[in-house]
Amino acid sequence: MVKNLLNIIWPIFIITSVVYAFLNGNIENVSNGIFESAEEAVKLTLTFFGTLCLWNGIIEIAKQTTLMQKLAKFLRPFINFLFPEMKKNEEAYEEISMNMVANLLGLGNAATPLGLKAMKTMEKENTKKDTLSNSMAMFIVINTASLQVIPTNIIAIRSSLNSTSPSGIILQVWIATIVAATVGITATKLMMKKF
Repeated sequence: MVKNLLNIIWPIFIITSVVYAFLNGNIENVSNGIFESAEEAVKLTLTFFGTLCLWNGIIEIAKQTTLMQKLAKFLRPFINFLFPEMKKNEEAYEEISMNMVANLLGLGNAATPLGLKAMKTMEKENTKKDTLSNSMAMFIVINTASLQVIPTNIIAIRSSLNSTSPSGIILQVWIATIVAATVGITATKLMMKKF
């Protein structure tokens, strides 16, 4: 439904802007804008590609060492508190902890496949297939808050836009994600008790 609506809205915006530019004699600006935007999109993609390769490589190296196990062990008390239903499901615990580590490192793109795997594993234990379990709802809230220690994607975007201090946003990201995670987790825990 939403996808079909977007397929209608975007072409209307594009056609309207081209017609408006043509009537006002600004068609040259539109064509220049198209090419400049395409160039910037390619540059941004290359910047992201490099950043993702670097951090995915670091995660793969960490998987081969005991670092991931140590991080997962460190997160176990938090995961047990957040997902009490999953205490006995070692597979779900491992997938959730890997997703959380990837998010903490600011690797949203690397965290997505791990999150999807974790959701599928949690869905297996869900008795009501048409309703999210408490653990699934909590997992969505935590991923949406996206608590990050190193916001690599934001740093990559700022770097690609020639920021003088690409990592100058780290403190603000910490504050915003900690507040979002705290509010989200508290609200979810309260709702779980209510419903």
